[in-house]
Amino acid sequence: MATNTNTNVTVLTGNLVKDAETRDAGSAKVTQLTIACNESVKKGDNWEQYANFFDLTWFGGKRAESLSQYLKKGQRIAVEGRLHQDRWEKDGR
Repeated sequence: MATNTNTNVTVLTGNLVKDAETRDAGSAKVTQLTIACNESVKKGDNWEQYANFFDLTWFGGKRAESLSQYLKKGQRIAVEGRLHQDRWEKDGR
C-alpha cells in the first residue's frame, strides 16, 4: 500500500479586509474571503510591519452560508485549510 508523504496543511491568522461574500455555484454555496496577515521584518535597526494578503475560497453548504453573516471587515479570524496555487499566462508570460 502506497502512503502519501505530501502534506498540505495551512493555518492563517489575520484580519478580514472586507465582508465575506457568499454566492451560489451550481449545487453548492461558495464563500470568498480576503485576510491580511501582518508580519514584522527587521530592516537595519528598525522593525517594519509588512502585510500579506490572501484570497480564500470556502466551498461548503450551510456552514459557509451561515458563517458569512458573522465574517465582517476587521474581524480577526484563524483559518485552517490547504493551499491550491492558480497559474495563468498573459501575453505568453
